[in-house]
Amino acid sequence: MIAEVIIDSRAKKLNRKFDYKIPEELEDIIEIGSRVLVPFANFKKLEEGYVIKIKEKTEYEVKEIAKLSENLSKERIELARWMARKYFCNVSECVRLMLTPGTKNNEKVISDKKMNFVYLNLKKEDIDIASLRGEKQKKAMQFILKNEGYTIPEIMNLADVSRDTVNSLIKKGYIKIEEQKVERNPLALKQKNENRKLELTEEQQIVFDRVSETIDNEKFEEFLLYGVTGSGKTEVYMQLIEKVINKGKTAIMLVPEISLTPQMIERFIGRFGKGELAVLHSKLSKGERHDEWIKIREGRAKIVIGARSAIFAPLENIGIIIIDEEHDSSYKSESTPRYNAKEIAIKIAKESRSVLLLGSATPDINTFFRANNNEITLLRLTTRANKSSLPNVEVVDLKMELATGNKSMLSKSLYGKMERNLKDKRQTILFLNRRGYSTFIMCRECGYTVKCPNCSISLTYHSFENKLKCHYCSYEEKVVNICPNCKSDKIRYFGTGTQKLEKEVKKIFPSASTIRMDVDTVTKKNSYEEILNKFKNENIDILIGTQMVVKGHHFPNVTLVGVIAADSSLNIDDFRANERTFQILTQVAGRAGRENLEGNVVIQTYNPDNFSIEFAKKQNYDLFYRTEIELRKQLKYPPFCDIIVVGFSGMDEKEIVKLSTFVYNMLKTNLEKYEINVFNPMPAPIDKIQNKFRWRIIAKGNVTEEVVIIINKCLQNVYDLNEFKNTNLYVDVNPNNMM
Repeated sequence: MIAEVIIDSRAKKLNRKFDYKIPEELEDIIEIGSRVLVPFANFKKLEEGYVIKIKEKTEYEVKEIAKLSENLSKERIELARWMARKYFCNVSECVRLMLTPGTKNNEKVISDKKMNFVYLNLKKEDIDIASLRGEKQKKAMQFILKNEGYTIPEIMNLADVSRDTVNSLIKKGYIKIEEQKVERNPLALKQKNENRKLELTEEQQIVFDRVSETIDNEKFEEFLLYGVTGSGKTEVYMQLIEKVINKGKTAIMLVPEISLTPQMIERFIGRFGKGELAVLHSKLSKGERHDEWIKIREGRAKIVIGARSAIFAPLENIGIIIIDEEHDSSYKSESTPRYNAKEIAIKIAKESRSVLLLGSATPDINTFFRANNNEITLLRLTTRANKSSLPNVEVVDLKMELATGNKSMLSKSLYGKMERNLKDKRQTILFLNRRGYSTFIMCRECGYTVKCPNCSISLTYHSFENKLKCHYCSYEEKVVNICPNCKSDKIRYFGTGTQKLEKEVKKIFPSASTIRMDVDTVTKKNSYEEILNKFKNENIDILIGTQMVVKGHHFPNVTLVGVIAADSSLNIDDFRANERTFQILTQVAGRAGRENLEGNVVIQTYNPDNFSIEFAKKQNYDLFYRTEIELRKQLKYPPFCDIIVVGFSGMDEKEIVKLSTFVYNMLKTNLEKYEINVFNPMPAPIDKIQNKFRWRIIAKGNVTEEVVIIINKCLQNVYDLNEFKNTNLYVDVNPNNMM
């Protein structure tokens, strides 16, 4: 028997099949999806590969497979091959997403966690406690008789005895130590706070019944649940998952931000317990991810909650996939493979004949367009579940604030409402989507701007460390006081970030308690959870943060939200600037007044007449959608076409220019008949990151299966040339980041 094997390599030349003989002893074990070790070329070390086909014979003289490592399902290998074609990458790069974390080359990189447990070494009837010397030994022995299988630290703590006491009992032969494997469970220390099943509102019941019908029919259907903030989407999710579990099936629940995961986990533990729940996200340790993956693969977990990559969890018999906050850009990967979790979910749901439910208060324009074209079933929740009103939204024109002499980061209106909130013992959230203290440093004498030596962007000043930092490559340097260009001391700090906002708030409201949540404050494990719990449980007055504070969080005592600079997302070089501005403002507004308390939102902007801000004030998605979709249609932007970005990066700019010109000519010639408009290669808006020059080609048109085949062939022509060795090349369809 012969196996066709894909070698696990990022090298594009190796993205093809190699034949290997299957040893007789492995013929009944190796199957499509097997992870194997094989001799390759003249390498001394065995290489890892994946079996993608098994056949009777080969025309070549072939080597033999050395070892079997792990089996993936045939369906997973087919998914990887489909992804490789669709996302223009190697099959092995896609397979890696589906492998058990912490394993490599047939060896476990993550070892099992083992602990020592205490058990009786004698029969209970042979133990004479009265013969033991000392009250501590008697006390310890009485505890162990009733509680075998505890660790020594647990016995010391619960029985209130010393380590020496336990050691004495071991030496005397009364007890013994047994080393056992322990599962690293990220949920082990989570408290179960009962989350009782709520009676659904009339609208929620309609949604539940419609999705339930499809679940009962065991067929694929894609739904968009468009519900205003606070409309109870999560309760609908949980009751649908309960239905699926009762039918003997499993469920995947995706959330966009790790900061949302703790809150979602808390609610799910309260409803379903810890036993059948598994969690997957990047803030878990490698050991925790490994053990959670094994738990899922062995069928002990029925519900998986996690961020984007959790879509690849090895669940069997899936009944429903739910993607919460489906509009969020984090569901699209910005590194190879550049997959979209929503597209993967559609494929998995179709193959498993399960339901795919997308939920959002501000749906992605493309998703809502598909719903309006009846490609997705649209379901609506138009009112808040607890009958509370949507918050009052006020837009403040910062130009008028400056005209009246107010140079503070807080408008007079926001200041007044914060003062009132503090007196009423209510909580406030301040949103500013820039971290750091000042966004750039400039010499007023000559105009010199302090930039990163590795990237073509300005350094940001961080006051707490008193350093200048690059948010792209993590380069940092000491604060500049003298201009390196003209030697002037007229160095000034411009722009504002969350650190500067926090400092100003403390100065204006010295008695108020504040807490900040941005990338700089959540570097440690469980940082998200600790900050959110502190804000909620200790009733901190003011939470200051970037976009991680605006999505999906439920804080009952928050009655005021202030958006410090609504224009920051409007001024990005991206056709989705209006959409992202509307989504962020609507989502952050939805954090206020969720528990029958009147909510207020203050949006500060220099562009009060912009339609995305105007409709966010009205919290009217339908109005925004109708305006935005007409603009997209006129300018021929998604969903009326696809945008293809071919990116080039490397140290040798001359080679990049040569390669980009070669690829441009090839694409233009081959894609012309498919009405794909290919634009000339140009430097990217940020033309250098980490000392690598960046160029790109942009193309617009409809990416059909034929177009995908053509692009893959063009890429293969480049790789076969073996001429451009110093340049990295990638293709991204409808990227999130146009920079």
